[in-house]
Amino acid sequence: MEKTLNASLSGDITLGGDLTVHRFGFGAMRITGQGIWGPPANKAEAIKVLKTALDLGINFIDTADSYGPYISEELIAEALYPYPKGLVIATKGGLERTGPNQWPVNGHPDHLKFALEGSLKRLRLERIDLYQLHRIDPNVPAEESLGFLKEMQDKGLIRHIGLSEVSVEGIEMASKLIKVVSVQNQYNLTQRKWESSLEWCEKNQAAFIPWYPLSAGNIKADALMKTLGRKYDASEYQLVLSWLLSHSPAMLTIAGTSSSLHLEENMKALELELSEIDLKELDNLA
Repeated sequence: MEKTLNASLSGDITLGGDLTVHRFGFGAMRITGQGIWGPPANKAEAIKVLKTALDLGINFIDTADSYGPYISEELIAEALYPYPKGLVIATKGGLERTGPNQWPVNGHPDHLKFALEGSLKRLRLERIDLYQLHRIDPNVPAEESLGFLKEMQDKGLIRHIGLSEVSVEGIEMASKLIKVVSVQNQYNLTQRKWESSLEWCEKNQAAFIPWYPLSAGNIKADALMKTLGRKYDASEYQLVLSWLLSHSPAMLTIAGTSSSLHLEENMKALELELSEIDLKELDNLA
């Protein structure tokens, strides 16, 4: 009997000791317009992508108030509310949007309050299961940004808190004020600046959520991916996702797309069984 493709094949990870999700999640940034600005060119397809994610067993969706802005969260609620039991929607705050591809940092408590209240309303939730600080704002004392999030957690508006694009030093600083259950950093085959942050997550039972998993322009990497693609009859995305999930048990992938067909294709990464030799070659690309 043919095995049904399902996100559960990626294994599970537990956030904060009480929130278990499959390690193959979905990133909802790309369901917005060009430059992550405005509505999608094809709203019906964006809705279909979200519904397909659930059909494929995905129970972790990552978004942010800045995606659109607001559009991604609004589409998630329109497509999926009332939410099925076990679905975790993670969102983020701490960035403003002044235009396409523009992301000014703002970690002031007033802005975070505005962002959190907006996310709760748009997502039709009484509590955000995972709320992530998009960036630690160098112009705002971290105690103020994180202190606000802790206050909202104490009030029951946030269940767990995560960080994004942060070093081990930043994580440990934040850990004095909050419990950090996840770290979302740029990470891929050739860009592993945050390897130490991944190692921190492994040691502290936190999830590491890699964004921008595809690296481009590395000749050695491109050549190897083409070779492995032919060997396994797999796309570059499938190979990268398979490698990420093999690379660390702390990895929680959030491959994003605006196409339901591409989402299904990406999930075929869960069927790949890369050899130890090939996994080591991929590791050595960094």
